Amino acid sequence: MSTLKERITEDMKAAMRAKDMDRLGTIRLLLAACKQKEVDERITLDDAAVIALVDKLIKQRKDSVSAYSQAGRTDLADKESAEITVLQAYLPQRLSEAEIADAVAAIVAEVGATGPSDMGKVMGAVKTRLAGKADMGLVSAAVKKALSH
Repeated sequence: MSTLKERITEDMKAAMRAKDMDRLGTIRLLLAACKQKEVDERITLDDAAVIALVDKLIKQRKDSVSAYSQAGRTDLADKESAEITVLQAYLPQRLSEAEIADAVAAIVAEVGATGPSDMGKVMGAVKTRLAGKADMGLVSAAVKKALSH
């Protein structure tokens, strides 16, 4: 089975052959971010690290889309939205809100959290289990909700 990074490289080659310049640009941006992280930290990225990087890039794009939309620059917002679509193809299937709530409830019971003061302890456990599988914004909201009862 090939790694996620190998799949991204193959997709880049396919985009080159198809002369799909928008997709090619986004994939090259992702590969450059992977290479930069590998060089900076002197490591080889595994699939989980690549997924975390894709998550980070998508979050940056979403922030840019909202900023561009507020500034009335729909052309730039559309470009960023298109990049988000390309990047999302490299994320695994995400958990639904109900699945996130169930996982958070199980972790809260497991660590013995009783209130908002235990947020850090719960988030630490949740991040290790749900990293790459769920949107961390939704996870954080679910943890706050679970600890407020």
